Amino acid sequence: MKHALYLIALLTILLQGCTAVVVTGAAAGASVAYDRRTTGTMIEDQNIEIKISSRFHDDPQLSEQAHINATSINLVVLLTGETPTPDLRARAEEIARGVPSVKRVVNELAVAAPSSMTARASDTLITSKVKTHLLKGELPAYTPERVKVVTEAGAVYLMGLVTRIEANATIEETRRVGGVQRVVNVFEYVD
Repeated sequence: MKHALYLIALLTILLQGCTAVVVTGAAAGASVAYDRRTTGTMIEDQNIEIKISSRFHDDPQLSEQAHINATSINLVVLLTGETPTPDLRARAEEIARGVPSVKRVVNELAVAAPSSMTARASDTLITSKVKTHLLKGELPAYTPERVKVVTEAGAVYLMGLVTRIEANATIEETRRVGGVQRVVNVFEYVD
């Protein structure tokens, strides 16, 4: 009888783990199903971000003096953050352009001191508010997997492969969110 109870307890624990794996796998599958990028492009976007971040980290001046985020969607790289000089801003763009497979670099780096942790936390909150607002809104054919939201210093950058109708509706809804200073369209259109 004791063995049966242990077996039931063990199976319960193991099945809970399987449930998490199945749910996570289903969520990832849904993301792939709605994203207009190919699976290969999604993987390449991740590789591009890793390579750029690594190259920034390997550059002593950029790693010590700048705060840079690199986001890649459909092989288009968005650079956001701050560099203390125009030369470092240009160097960051040059490094990003040098990564294989990058089609285009959108350099939105500000020439300024790196932002504070408080400013970054505020940007994270704005990103969350925008995503929540977009999910609650009644946008035509909106799926969150198609839109990447990046916030830096109150500016919200919108990326993804969308129709013009989706882009316009997403931009207008984003402008209505509290804390958003400006909206920057980095969308690529499929129509």
